[in-house]
Amino acid sequence: MNIDTTANMLRRLWRQLTKKRRYQIVILFFFNIFASFAEVMGIGLVVPFIGALTMPDKLYEHELIKPFFPMLNISSAEEIILPMTIIFGTGAFIASITRLSLIYVNHKMSNAVGLDVTTSIYRRILYQSYDYHVNTNSSEILGLITKTNQIVPMILMPSFSLLSSILMLVSVISLLIAMDPFLSIIVFSGFGISYFLIAFTIRKRIRRNSEIFAIEVVKNTKAVQEGLGGIRDILLDGSQELYARIFNTSSYRLRKVNIIHSLLNAGPKFLMEFVGMMMIALLAYSSYVYSGSINSVLPTLGALALGAQRMLPVLQQGYSAWVNIKNSQASFSDILSSLEKPLPSRTQYFHKDPLPFSEKIQLRNLAFRYQKEMQLILDKVSLDIPKGSRIGFIGATGSGKSTFIDIIMGLLEPTEGSITVDEQEINEKNIRAWQLNIAHVPQSIYLSDSSIAENIALGVPFEDIDHEKIKQAAKQAQISNFIENLKDGYGTYVGERGIRLSGGQRQRIGIARALYKDAKVIVFDEATSALDNETEKAIMKSINLLGNDLTILMIAHRLSTVKNCDKIIELEDGKILREGSYKELFEAEKL
Repeated sequence: MNIDTTANMLRRLWRQLTKKRRYQIVILFFFNIFASFAEVMGIGLVVPFIGALTMPDKLYEHELIKPFFPMLNISSAEEIILPMTIIFGTGAFIASITRLSLIYVNHKMSNAVGLDVTTSIYRRILYQSYDYHVNTNSSEILGLITKTNQIVPMILMPSFSLLSSILMLVSVISLLIAMDPFLSIIVFSGFGISYFLIAFTIRKRIRRNSEIFAIEVVKNTKAVQEGLGGIRDILLDGSQELYARIFNTSSYRLRKVNIIHSLLNAGPKFLMEFVGMMMIALLAYSSYVYSGSINSVLPTLGALALGAQRMLPVLQQGYSAWVNIKNSQASFSDILSSLEKPLPSRTQYFHKDPLPFSEKIQLRNLAFRYQKEMQLILDKVSLDIPKGSRIGFIGATGSGKSTFIDIIMGLLEPTEGSITVDEQEINEKNIRAWQLNIAHVPQSIYLSDSSIAENIALGVPFEDIDHEKIKQAAKQAQISNFIENLKDGYGTYVGERGIRLSGGQRQRIGIARALYKDAKVIVFDEATSALDNETEKAIMKSINLLGNDLTILMIAHRLSTVKNCDKIIELEDGKILREGSYKELFEAEKL
């Protein structure tokens, strides 16, 4: 797996952020600097505080603070202790509040950026062409969404934490070096080198973890999706153990990655705490042996001890942030690739009103193939579809009828040829306006686990639903009596995928949905092929009673399904084999 460097990936993410977010992050950067100064202030006050406790006379004679004594009514060395205690406590309080505020602001900014990223990716996926969705496994898309949800805890928060850690380290080290360069460099060089060596040693293991995580998330999602999606066949075949085993293998690998990640993340902390304490103890002992007294270096050692207490969590935080980022690098790469995926050019053209359609649809020399090296699915097909006509499409599986309809609906772009509506050619600038005329009733109606009314008006916010229009559409679809006899009427929940409804009822809701849309063209894509004969007849009766101003395009396997169509088109190998009325084709078959 080719993974970009972390720094370059963060630059790529920066380019995707809005100007508002960039401005907020710059402000956050300066707040981090302020927090670093607050931390330095808290540590710096240790020296005068310990000095006031151990050597008040010496502090009383200090030239820098002596001018302030008259304002504080201090007239002796002993009177310094209380003010210094108050100042030290105030400084510590300010430093603590600043650190708490920094954590809050970092979390808030991380989640704000994370929301922008996840929404943008989901939006880009939804706006991709039908061709993209046909050629992309849905498990990959769901796996990507799962990875995207991890961007805050695994990428953004660690990135902001790393920034805070670096600024804090620079500030604290600068102060301690100013106080005692020799001791400070020895102590903190030891810490820094130790963490560097640990990071250098484990970097390959972290990279491998990152790749395994990115792969197994998709596999895990696929196992769940396929298991639940084919639950009827799984129950019939008794193949539960197979899918459970696939899921278990993928989950085991994910959890193994998490265990290793946690160990690599937290492990150095305990080692560094021991090293830090031993270094401070050895420095104290060395100072005592060298000078015979520890009083002279006690304030400095106190500052170093406090500095080490601050430094170790900051170093660990920075190290932990680095591990988290590296561990998520492969997933981050996938997220950025999706975030940078361009939106189709058609999305820049907004249309509120549908394209005028009052005469006919003309299809001229349509040809289509999914990829350059693949054979043609449609080959030079031409057809006129007058407004208000009913056209049936029949043919064997793979004959090209569904592809033909997808091109008419603007879901697929023809490789060759053109589509015109009332002499106006359909292109990327007006295709959305054309699609506002079209409703689609597939073989398997998608129903969300919500009310019947919400399913008929699918895609319309609940507060904007026209309930009178819902009732009228249901009446035209011959399902109003059934709905109104239910206890909750149009507020009845249909269950996941409409499991509480029969196949015929689901199809009628699909028809009502198309009518609610005020579509001028309704496409029935094998809408009755999964129904029994009696239910199919009832559905076809509902369709035949629809207004004559509607243009109906109907795909069917059985010739009897389209017998009331004005014209029937039979496709074979991507070409029109024959066309005519039901009577003409039926008589031809008898001969």
